[in-house]
Amino acid sequence: MKKIEAIIRTTKFDAVQDALAAIGVKFFTLTDVRGYGLQSGEKRIYRGADLGANFIPRLQMNVVTTEEKVDQIISTIEKSGRTGAVGDGKIFVYDIESALRIRTGERDTDAL
Repeated sequence: MKKIEAIIRTTKFDAVQDALAAIGVKFFTLTDVRGYGLQSGEKRIYRGADLGANFIPRLQMNVVTTEEKVDQIISTIEKSGRTGAVGDGKIFVYDIESALRIRTGERDTDAL
C-alpha cells in the first residue's frame, strides 16, 4: 500500500477532485496548509509587526491506495492540478505498512 500526499493550489481543488472521482478514487483526506517556497505569498503581520515570512495557502490531499493504482493517481493529480506556473505544488509517495478500518476490523487493502 502507498500513501500519496499532494500539495495543490486551492484554485485547482475542484478539477483535481473531479479527475480523481473519474478514475474511481472515492476517499481522501484534505487539510488546509500554508507553505513557504519560490512563489511570493502574503505578508504575515501580527499585532502590527511584520513577521518577515510570506506564506501561501495550499491544500494537502492524502490518498492511501494499492500499489497498482499509484501511477494513475499521481498522473491524474499532476495533469488536473497543473497550471504551468511556479507554485503548482508537490506530490510525495510513502510506503504504508498496515491499515485498519476501525468500524469493521478489516486490515490492509481490505481496509481501503
